Amino acid sequence: MDFFSIEFLQALISIIIIDLVLAGDNAIVIGLAARNLPKDKQKSVIIWGTAGAVIIRVIATLAVVWLLKIPGLLLAGGLLLIWIAYKLLIEEKDHEVQAAASMWGAIQTIIIADAVMGLDNVLAIAGAAHNNYVLVILGLLISVPIVVWGSTLILKWIERFPVIVYIGSGVLAYTAAKMVTEDNFVKAFFHEEPILKWAVILVITVGVILAGRYTKRKQAARHT
Repeated sequence: MDFFSIEFLQALISIIIIDLVLAGDNAIVIGLAARNLPKDKQKSVIIWGTAGAVIIRVIATLAVVWLLKIPGLLLAGGLLLIWIAYKLLIEEKDHEVQAAASMWGAIQTIIIADAVMGLDNVLAIAGAAHNNYVLVILGLLISVPIVVWGSTLILKWIERFPVIVYIGSGVLAYTAAKMVTEDNFVKAFFHEEPILKWAVILVITVGVILAGRYTKRKQAARHT
């Protein structure tokens, strides 16, 4: 994949969208973990906690990119990502995080919480990167600072424009569908049948969005 080719830029934009949509809650965790500390220490905690979280995120994502080269894992990862894309539309997030009393405790909380909550991000970004390590690092370097410093704004946008979540879910579902069709077990078959490949990608992408919308409406009806 050449730098600044259409394919490279498309993958980079996908990674940024995925991280912005999935990682908004992680940024809230960062703020909650540091909320009991003095104001003068909160900034340092956020910087060091975020740095530690990013390092772990990059290492984990690069490891998953390597693992996805194993036949069958790309297919399995794609199927799991389809479920993650669906859950993004229907799941209500819980931001209950224990605030730490010390600076080091807050940093640990941020790193551990981000590692646990970031599993979906790791898989999604690894799938969108298409075995390109530069894309992983570049995508995270661009999106993580936006998430950390603009989390409140991002969440306000999502609340005001719910279509953003649907766009994010669609990008996730599209990434998942490409992972499913590009696994070594089925790649040769879909290479011979490109129309079928794109039909499968379209069905999965649209199907996830429609299923999520239908479930969301049912949930809203039960609450009224």
